[in-house]
Amino acid sequence: MAGPAVTMDSLDDLLKETELLARHMSVYQQDLPPDLLTSTQLGSEELIQQCEEIWAQIEQYRNQIKVMKPEAEPVSDVQLFQRMMKLNSLQAKLEKWQTITPEILSNNQDILLVAGKEELQNIDRDVEMMLSIVRAENKKMKSDLEKQKEWLAEQKEVLKTLTDKIEQLKQENESFSEISAFHELKNKLKNEKAFKEELLSAFGNFLQEQFPLPEEDGRFFKKKKVVSEGPPPQWVTLHVILETLINQLMSTPNDPYIIVKGEYWPPYIELMLRFGIALRHPADAKRIRLEAFHL
Repeated sequence: MAGPAVTMDSLDDLLKETELLARHMSVYQQDLPPDLLTSTQLGSEELIQQCEEIWAQIEQYRNQIKVMKPEAEPVSDVQLFQRMMKLNSLQAKLEKWQTITPEILSNNQDILLVAGKEELQNIDRDVEMMLSIVRAENKKMKSDLEKQKEWLAEQKEVLKTLTDKIEQLKQENESFSEISAFHELKNKLKNEKAFKEELLSAFGNFLQEQFPLPEEDGRFFKKKKVVSEGPPPQWVTLHVILETLINQLMSTPNDPYIIVKGEYWPPYIELMLRFGIALRHPADAKRIRLEAFHL
């Protein structure tokens, strides 16, 4: 009886399925527990018989392939012909797998029950292993989370301490800056006052030494005797005149003029006017003011 037409690809697939079945049976028999070996041996003869039938079918396919003549390939485009043959083979294999129904290795219920139990045991072991791994990871993550929480609390405490310290230093710095600035200004003012007093004292000594008050018996009246009726005028020093001019200029800068009084010695007034120290009023010759050297 002639069998169905086969190809080299279908033969290879059948050989692979046979080897896989034999390997599965050998591994399966090694992994079976002792209490299940008896039920397994009951169906071994049936499986061996199925393998022999498949092997006989393989031999028949080999004999048919030997007598088949290969089709002549076109000489024009060999690669295109090979690709088209491969495409047709893949399409045939796809149609075959779309229409094929998976077959059970054995109809023996005992073998199927043992295989199902073994598969369930393997799945159960895998699930238990996965559960153990997940629990270990979960435990480790919880431990890491607790450590991170502790570290975060410590960092918050350190941050709070540093913030308080910074605020304290800012307050101390502001207080220290205000106090130090106040003391610095106070010392500067004191030094300025001391320097002012020293300068005024030196200026007064200079004026007293270089510009003394005129006296009747002194050098100012040595050549010419002046006979005056009544007591002689009480002259004021050049220092007093300059001080009066300075005070008038600083207190009332809009009206810095003073009236030339009788106790102001005229040569001193002329001296200041000649050297540009004082200026006369444009409309009143009896009024003078100090030149604004500070502007």
